[in-house]
Amino acid sequence: MSRFMHGDSVQVMGGFPDNSIDFILTDPPYLVGFKDRSGRSIANDVSSEWVQPASDEMYRVLKDNSLAVSFYGWNRVDVFMQAWKAAGFRVVGHIVFTKPYASKSAFVGYQHESAYVLAKGRPPLPAQPLPDVMPWEYTGNRHHPTEKPVSVLRPLIETFTQPGAIVLDPFAGSGSTCVAAQACGRRWIGIELLEQYHAAGLRRLYAQRAAHAA
Repeated sequence: MSRFMHGDSVQVMGGFPDNSIDFILTDPPYLVGFKDRSGRSIANDVSSEWVQPASDEMYRVLKDNSLAVSFYGWNRVDVFMQAWKAAGFRVVGHIVFTKPYASKSAFVGYQHESAYVLAKGRPPLPAQPLPDVMPWEYTGNRHHPTEKPVSVLRPLIETFTQPGAIVLDPFAGSGSTCVAAQACGRRWIGIELLEQYHAAGLRRLYAQRAAHAA
């Protein structure tokens, strides 16, 4: 079942059945034209044309009474919020991840990442709700310019899913969500548009499987 797919997320999700995914955890482009110090960039990080179609597909493939967690760019939150609500999601939570370092900026040093918790229907409450402020362990950006630490993603998957659940990341980058889901005993589907990051994700997942089998 688990697979890491290369392609456009809207088109790929279009081939999924309705109500087939247990949980969505994703870190979409923030619409800021980001480039890291080495010049690496992210696909679809300027135009917002994809946001509504992607949100619609995410809502369609997610099972009723289930959750999605999406990171977002703070200065384009209006675009994401409008798309999520238009798709049918309800906002049921917000999590701030505090970083031990500041990112470069013009007026303030950004020391956090944020994600919204989105609901389709009326999901059951978790046995142990997560705090809305959580630590961020820096692990570098070796595989992707905005790589999310697996240690940050695992508690989200463990709290909001059961073993064997299907976790989808439609903007999977180098596969951190898939790596975290695999470590948690969940099935996973990742979708990444850029071949270089898709290849990096495949290498990570193969290495993780090999280490587990050893």
